[in-house]
Amino acid sequence: MAPQLIKIESSPDLVDQVYRSLLDAISEGSLAPGARITQEDIAEQLAVSRQPVLQALRLLKKDGFVLDAPGRGVLVAPLDVGWLMQVYQVRSALDALAARLAARARFQIAPALISQGRAAARSHDVKAMMAADAEFHGAIYAASGNPLIAQSAQLHWHHIRRAMGAVLQVSTMRESIWDEHEAIAQAIGAGDEATAENLIRQHGEDASHNLSSLLSSALHPTPPSTALPA
Repeated sequence: MAPQLIKIESSPDLVDQVYRSLLDAISEGSLAPGARITQEDIAEQLAVSRQPVLQALRLLKKDGFVLDAPGRGVLVAPLDVGWLMQVYQVRSALDALAARLAARARFQIAPALISQGRAAARSHDVKAMMAADAEFHGAIYAASGNPLIAQSAQLHWHHIRRAMGAVLQVSTMRESIWDEHEAIAQAIGAGDEATAENLIRQHGEDASHNLSSLLSSALHPTPPSTALPA
């Protein structure tokens, strides 16, 4: 079944629009790991010419989201659990620094942001859940006062987003994540640097472990038993 992509209008940033449309489809799983992509199919679905599709695919290849396919087109890159764990290690360190600096400024995270995240978790809308998570962490990066934190985190965010998309489709821990976010927000608002740092670091480590477990199960499912019933 072909992925359902939203048609986009022609504009000077058409390549970026095609890139983001494909990246959304990859992140949300409608373009699954190993799926073959051709310029012709994507151009037809998005109602654009082949040229911006070709350029967008080159960018996706450079960023590690697609690979050359034997014959024609490209393939959606597989999820590499080991590499994603390394990405999460970097993110955890950046988050810890951002939370400490935000707590030093006693930044008040808007309660509406937490409510929005909980509503997204209840909706089971994977795209909304990822957007809410990104907004929460982005608010902490901005509050840190150090623009290099957000810039560094952004380098890996799309890969994390892709992993989150795969996990959130099967995870039963969606709302508990926002319990953790709320505790982090409270520590930051109270100016408790040590607690904010420890909570967000633990949050990252838990996310990494859950990701590893769920992705490993999804990518290497246990085959059904062939034993006869006793």
